Amino acid sequence: MLCLSKSETDTSTKDLNVVAMLHNFWEEKQKTGLTESLLLYESAASLGPPYVCYVTLPGGSCFGNFKVCDTQAEARRDAARVALMNSLVNELPGRRINPQFITQSLQQAASENAYDSSTSIGAYCLLLHSYMGRTMLEFQEMMTVFQLLHWNGTLKDLRERQCSRQSVIAYYSHRRLDEYMRSSMALDWLGREQRSPGCLGEELQVAQRELVLARRRGIELRFQKEKTEILSLALSQAYIHHTPEAFIKKNFCLYLTMSGISRV
Repeated sequence: MLCLSKSETDTSTKDLNVVAMLHNFWEEKQKTGLTESLLLYESAASLGPPYVCYVTLPGGSCFGNFKVCDTQAEARRDAARVALMNSLVNELPGRRINPQFITQSLQQAASENAYDSSTSIGAYCLLLHSYMGRTMLEFQEMMTVFQLLHWNGTLKDLRERQCSRQSVIAYYSHRRLDEYMRSSMALDWLGREQRSPGCLGEELQVAQRELVLARRRGIELRFQKEKTEILSLALSQAYIHHTPEAFIKKNFCLYLTMSGISRV
């Protein structure tokens, strides 16, 4: 990942510099104390066009270029354009979590059966209320963690270990994705691959397709990107390390201890 260089934030160019505009937008928010991090750009590995670029905002939201780009610079500008549009829309009053939005979201979740039996709408309701008054982009940044925990099977394991819903939400709603969490999930998938050879590659192909579709739609794609990277990490180790089942269980218990998640 790369931080913005000085030349990329130079606004003296004749053309509209969306990279500089995005930088200036978040720099102003940083002055108000609303953010701390910098914008991060990442170019997908490619031997030639079309090129793909992702930009991660200070809060963790991620966007990619949705146009077909013949150069890396063009891909970066297009990713910045998508991120800037979403950043500006996120500032609108209608993008704040309020009681009306919560009611509509819960009704939609129930009618569309968006949450299966392993995920509680009650937990979703608690999460929404905990972000009252904050923006939908901030809420999505937090929900990415829970989406990954659900996808990885961690929430199901926590429930089977009788961890309370309140303690899980209280811990993870303030937890950012870090290398420990990613490594823990990669270890889980490494264990699945050893028990069912081939499942890891199949899941990675699905995740890669989802990432491409999300990028082409111009929507926030941190969940899809994190899945792809976690699975790629696991796959790179699948035929190098042989992790016994006992070690996987031991690692998960250590994870619970370090997390401070309580049981009912």
